[in-house]
Amino acid sequence: MSHHKRIFGTDGVRGRANVEPVTAETALKLGRAAAHVFKNLHGPARNRVRYRIVIGKDTRLSGYMLENALSSGVLSMGVDVIFIGPLPTPGVAYVTRSLRADAGIVITASHNPYDDNGIKFFRPDGYKLDDLVEDQIEDLVFSGEIENIRPTANEIGKAYRIDDAIGRYVEHAKASFPRGMTLEGMRIVIDCAHGASYKTTPAVLQELGAELIVFGTQPNGTNINQECGSMHPQNLCQKVREYRADIGIAHDGDADRVLLCDEQGRLIDGDDIMAISGVQMLAEGTLNKQTLVATVMSNAGLDAAIQKAGGTVIRTPVGDKNVIDAMLSEGYNLGGEQSGHMIFRDHSTTGDGLVAALQILSAMKTRGEALSRLARCWTRYPQLVSNVKVRVKTPFADLDEVLDLVAKAEAELKPKGGRVLLRYSGTEPKARLLVEGPDQSELERWSSTICDSVRRQVGAVS
Repeated sequence: MSHHKRIFGTDGVRGRANVEPVTAETALKLGRAAAHVFKNLHGPARNRVRYRIVIGKDTRLSGYMLENALSSGVLSMGVDVIFIGPLPTPGVAYVTRSLRADAGIVITASHNPYDDNGIKFFRPDGYKLDDLVEDQIEDLVFSGEIENIRPTANEIGKAYRIDDAIGRYVEHAKASFPRGMTLEGMRIVIDCAHGASYKTTPAVLQELGAELIVFGTQPNGTNINQECGSMHPQNLCQKVREYRADIGIAHDGDADRVLLCDEQGRLIDGDDIMAISGVQMLAEGTLNKQTLVATVMSNAGLDAAIQKAGGTVIRTPVGDKNVIDAMLSEGYNLGGEQSGHMIFRDHSTTGDGLVAALQILSAMKTRGEALSRLARCWTRYPQLVSNVKVRVKTPFADLDEVLDLVAKAEAELKPKGGRVLLRYSGTEPKARLLVEGPDQSELERWSSTICDSVRRQVGAVS
C-alpha cells in the first residue's frame, strides 16, 4: 500500500465519524486486519484456548456504530471479543493486561468534538502499537489479502461483556496512591468532560476520602468536551474559586490527559506537573537515570528546574507516543506533554490523567503544602510565538540568511537556558517561530529580526 493511503495518524485512526476512514465499513476491515495480525504476532493465544481482544470506548454517540463494526470484523476472524463499555483510554490499556488479552482497542477521539471519533490499538502489555505493526494492519485493510480467510462453524469468535472493568481500573488507579494515605479534609472540584472518566475519577477520589464537587458526569452522546473538561479549563478554575476548593481536576474525553487548578484558581498544566513530580522524584531518588522526557513544546524553564535539582530533560517531537517510545527505549519512568498527557511508567503504560492527578495529590499530602506552593519549584520562561504567512514552504535549509539568524539567536539564548524553534505549519501556509528565554527584551528583538528575514525571503504578498 502506498504511503498516501495511510489512515493511521500519530495516535491511531481519527476523523469525522461516518466519514472515511472512520466508517463502519473501514472499522470492520480494521477489526479483521487487527485480529489477523495479533493472531500471528504473538504465537499461541495468551489464555491457551482462543485469542481475545478487548474493546472499550468513550461516550460518543458514534461509539455504538464503530464498536459493532469492529467486533464483527474481529469475530469473523475467529477471535473472541470482550466488551468493557465506556472506560478511559488508560483503563482499556490496563484491563487488556489484567485480562491477559491478546490486544486492546479503544474507540475515542480524545479531546475532539463529539462528531469525531477514532480507533486506538494496544499491545497485550498495554503499550500502543509500534509503527511496523500499524503498517501491517493498514496494508491488510487495503490489500484484500485476508479476504479468503473465513472461519466457519464453531471457529467463529464469540463476544462477551464483563461488568467489572470499571472496578478493576479503579483499584489499579488507587494502587498508585500511597497505601494508608487518604484524601480526607481535601475539597476537590472535578470536571470529567462528560467523557469516559465520568464514573472512574469520582469513584477513586471518593473512596480515598475527598469531598467532591463534580461536573461533566452526564454524558448524552453529544456533549463530550463541549464547553467543559481540559479543553475549557477556565470553567474549572472558576469553580475552584467559587467553592474554595484545594484543587481542581479536568480531564479530556478519554481521560488520558489532565489539567489541574490550584487553590488560588491558577491553571496547572503538564509542564507544572512534570516540574513538581520530576523535582520530587529526583529528591527521592526514584527518577530513573535522573531523566525526564518532554516534547519540544514544553517550556525551557522546565529544563532549568530539573537541571538545578540534579536531573536532565530530553526532548521528543510532539505526541505522547513519541514520549512513550523514548521512555521505553531508555528505561525512563516519567514523561509527558504540556497539554497534560502524563506518563508515570511505574504505574501505567500510557497517558493517564487520573494517575497523574493522584501523584500530585500525594505530593500535596506528603509535604503538607498547597498546590500553588508546590508549583513554585520552577519558573516559566517568557515565550514568544509568531506566525508569518508564506507564499511557498521553501525548506529552511535553503534560506541561508534565516538559518544564520537562528544560529545567532540560539548562541545567545541557549547558554541562558533559552531556545529557538522555527518550523512550518502542517495545516496552514505559515512559518511558526517560538523563542524562549529569561529575558523578554531579547526574545522580542530576535523574534522581530528572524520574522522579518522570513518575510523578505518567502513572505506572502500583502
